[in-house]
Amino acid sequence: MQTAHPGFTRLRPRLRRGFTLIELIIVVAIIAIVAATIFVAIDPAKQLHAARNSTRWADVTSILEGIKKYQFDNDGALPAIDGSPGSVQLIGSNVGTCGSVSCGSHPVASGGCELDLSSSLRPYMKKIPYDPKTGTERNSRYYVNKDEYGLISVGACDSEGEGAGGQGEVPNIELTR
Repeated sequence: MQTAHPGFTRLRPRLRRGFTLIELIIVVAIIAIVAATIFVAIDPAKQLHAARNSTRWADVTSILEGIKKYQFDNDGALPAIDGSPGSVQLIGSNVGTCGSVSCGSHPVASGGCELDLSSSLRPYMKKIPYDPKTGTERNSRYYVNKDEYGLISVGACDSEGEGAGGQGEVPNIELTR
């Protein structure tokens, strides 16, 4: 039988009851860094601008489809779309006085600056859509024009840059048929 040396005492292993303060601080710091990286990568503002532009594309498409269906059902006749070269009409019923309205980089027709399509397109769409950020039911912030060849253009006045903070190149949201 062996006996322990008289100068040595047997050491018991210490039981750990939790994390140390340093371990907790390191874990919280790592989580904060990962969360910040993900937040910057996702960029919710950028996603919001892109989503609104996507809505604008869908709205422009539905307005143009409604006009084309109207034209088909009325033997090629169009609603009273002004064909002034280089200018557009805003879609709405109360867009303001013609001299005071603007539509992005597009000049607004001086004769008839607004075009109320709500009654003529009623059989083809429930209501005229309006811009998700700046439009109202009376001023959709979408425009329409007919060129000298009879082609119809429908577009959005207020598209947004899809970069960080709404900056970057602003897409031209317009369809022509």
